[in-house]
Amino acid sequence: MGEAVATTKLSPAAPDPARGRRGFLLSGFAAVSAWALHRTSVAGALQVLTPAGDVTIERFSAAGKSEGIVKLPMVVKTEAEWKKQLSAASFFVTRQEGTERAFTGKYADSHGDGLYRCICCDNALFNSVTKYDSGTGWPSFWQPIAAINVTNTPVRSYGSQYFEVKCTLCAAHLGHVFNDGPRPTGLRYCMNSVALTFVPRG
Repeated sequence: MGEAVATTKLSPAAPDPARGRRGFLLSGFAAVSAWALHRTSVAGALQVLTPAGDVTIERFSAAGKSEGIVKLPMVVKTEAEWKKQLSAASFFVTRQEGTERAFTGKYADSHGDGLYRCICCDNALFNSVTKYDSGTGWPSFWQPIAAINVTNTPVRSYGSQYFEVKCTLCAAHLGHVFNDGPRPTGLRYCMNSVALTFVPRG
């Protein structure tokens, strides 16, 4: 299946992240609340992503085995370089914080055994063993392959709190994480297919 055409349209099951990001500036009280929710509900890294700064990630082999934690320079490219590397849909989602239409992504209903990596930098993001059918039309996982490989930023929209998920290594927008997932984490990492590349387990 080819890559989905990206759009900002969201299903009724998910709040509108774009309006939340642009339309709400956290007050001091809201920021404290968001931090508390993050600490208690979201199993993700809280690294500050600064362009050209060093970040810490965990590397994984094609078999999904940890190869250790490393500190690397963040992958930074110009807009022209990203456009040359990525499809129009992937660029829109990962570099412009877009969202693909529900039920159109090539990984929404995939069941292969392997790893999902960042389409921009190949950072390991999710193991297929944590993928599940959320019924939302987007590939969903109950946890990342390593908490430090993704970075979660609080978003507030229409009175609900959730988190934008970015790749720690290149700051690509991947999707959002919500507190309505299955056990054991209770989390739903709702990702965009065009932000991922699936690599069968080697």
